[in-house]
Amino acid sequence: MSRFLEALKSGPLVVDGAMGTQLYERGILFTVNYEELNLSRPDLVRRILEEYLRAGAQIVETNTFGANPARLARHGLEGRVHEINVAGVARAREAVANVGLGPDAAFVGGAIGPTGLMFPVAANWTDAEKRKVVDGFRAQADALAEAGADLLIIETMRQPEELALALDAAKRTGLPVVAQASFDEGGTMADGTTPEAIAKLLVDLGADVVGANCGEGPKLLFEIAERMLAAFPAGQAPPVSAVPNAGLPRRIDDRTVYMATPEYFQLYARRMFKLGVTLVGGCCGTTPDHIKKIAAAARMVGGDRAEIAEGRSESDRPEAKGPIVAPGITVTRSEEKTKFSAAIHDPTRFVVSVEVNPPPGLSIKKALDAAKMLAGGGVDVINVADGPRASARMSNLALVHRIQEQVGCEALLHVCCRDRNLLGTVGHLLAAHELDVHNLVVITGDPPKMGDFPDATGVFDLDSVALLRLITNLNRGFDPGGKPMGGATRFFCATGAEPAALNYEREMTRLEAKRRAGAELVMTQPVYDLDILDRFLKDAAPLGLPILVGLLPLASHRNAEFLHNEVPGMQIPESVRERMRKVGSGAPARREGVAIAREMLAAIKDRPLVRGAYIMPPLERYETALEVIQGIVR
Repeated sequence: MSRFLEALKSGPLVVDGAMGTQLYERGILFTVNYEELNLSRPDLVRRILEEYLRAGAQIVETNTFGANPARLARHGLEGRVHEINVAGVARAREAVANVGLGPDAAFVGGAIGPTGLMFPVAANWTDAEKRKVVDGFRAQADALAEAGADLLIIETMRQPEELALALDAAKRTGLPVVAQASFDEGGTMADGTTPEAIAKLLVDLGADVVGANCGEGPKLLFEIAERMLAAFPAGQAPPVSAVPNAGLPRRIDDRTVYMATPEYFQLYARRMFKLGVTLVGGCCGTTPDHIKKIAAAARMVGGDRAEIAEGRSESDRPEAKGPIVAPGITVTRSEEKTKFSAAIHDPTRFVVSVEVNPPPGLSIKKALDAAKMLAGGGVDVINVADGPRASARMSNLALVHRIQEQVGCEALLHVCCRDRNLLGTVGHLLAAHELDVHNLVVITGDPPKMGDFPDATGVFDLDSVALLRLITNLNRGFDPGGKPMGGATRFFCATGAEPAALNYEREMTRLEAKRRAGAELVMTQPVYDLDILDRFLKDAAPLGLPILVGLLPLASHRNAEFLHNEVPGMQIPESVRERMRKVGSGAPARREGVAIAREMLAAIKDRPLVRGAYIMPPLERYETALEVIQGIVR
């Protein structure tokens, strides 16, 4: 199965926005053949695609919408079909490489648009007319596949007959195919075909994804997608795409303007993803700002899959010319930021962190008592999650401040991107700095649908990589706009990693991006398999980051099965689950869970890069953390 089809199983994907609109906005008149710009203006095409990738697009379409013989003939270019399509793929590949996304974070979709010919009904076609269209689509599809496209995207097809011919040509390449129709304001194609009928036909013809693009705007395509999904029995619908225009264009002051705002797109993108639409992007009139909002909606339902690209080609990245520091600012060295950071950088220390979470109600007494007990038992730092599993709890900043104030133990503040927009996040960080909270764990955060309030709005203006970059700039004395603040923070930034991630290659690529963005410590998900951990440690070694290995003492066999089967990034070997099954439940099961965690702790204690353990006591049984470390590290 292709990487693209595998990615479809993991959650929604974001398609890029308009190419033609962006070319026009940059002064390219409509009298020019836009597809030929792949050859004559490669820098311009590439730059537009890079902007969409940085906005959060995970699928970039080649600039080949009209690169079929019939359309190219209008400009005398019909003999350059292969050359122009191959160049279109090359420009997209260059954009992905320049931005620096991993192989599973961005896909190149070969765009195939309509011929522009008026089709009579199928019964009146001549063999010559049909052969001309078939040969044209095959020539384009073959060139896109030969050049290395990950998938083919057929789009803006108003006539079912033409869509079927394009799909046949695309399927012959062996690549996955997204087949999209275009509908009028009444919700039908040019001949009256309904969304339900075309969706079923496309599935029968072998399309991997069916959907719609162009049209009046997000509202119409939401309704079209809803009808397509409803055309199939529950659980049997194919993946569906929706790529709307930014509304209908209007003429204002001699300019063509599309009226649908990025915020309006975000609203409908969120509705589409909740409906079950798999691919959402933008067609005519959309910009990187529209795609950025769609990506934010995708992060609301799929965590950090719609990531914000770092942009390796940007001139101000640290690797290009060294750290940029505000005037008069001295950046605090990592090992000097906090007692915790000093301990992490001390090769003679083995640091223990234990998670104590804020309460769902008003009283923090139980959490403070737990922190006191743990600190008294030799735990180095208490870390406090930020609304774990999208639950409604007291702000973790309040609990971290009280722990440091009343217990005298340093704490780690989790900061996630789900609940605060950019301004709120900056305010949260500056408040933490004022309260002498300088240890952070930076994560994207679980989407609201995972919690008890699935209709809550996730924000996700940032993902974990973008938030790390923001904090790095605060540490250098700059606010998010690049303005000197007259001072600097000294945050020590940890980040998360999943050694057992299903998409392991993407996880490691993502971890590298986090390091470049400013991560100084890795805290892993719980690990129960030494082979999985050793693979991760080997692959993470070139990054040079210290690592705290996650340990979660199992509470029961049921708990082990849930973690193994239901929690992404968790793998518990069958042998461990069998041990939990044999001991039954209750106290014996808890003792066995502690024994398993102790065995893992003893095994990891002297491994390279491992600077400590991050223990997550189950069900607020904080005493189990001390049982795990007793006699091994304390």
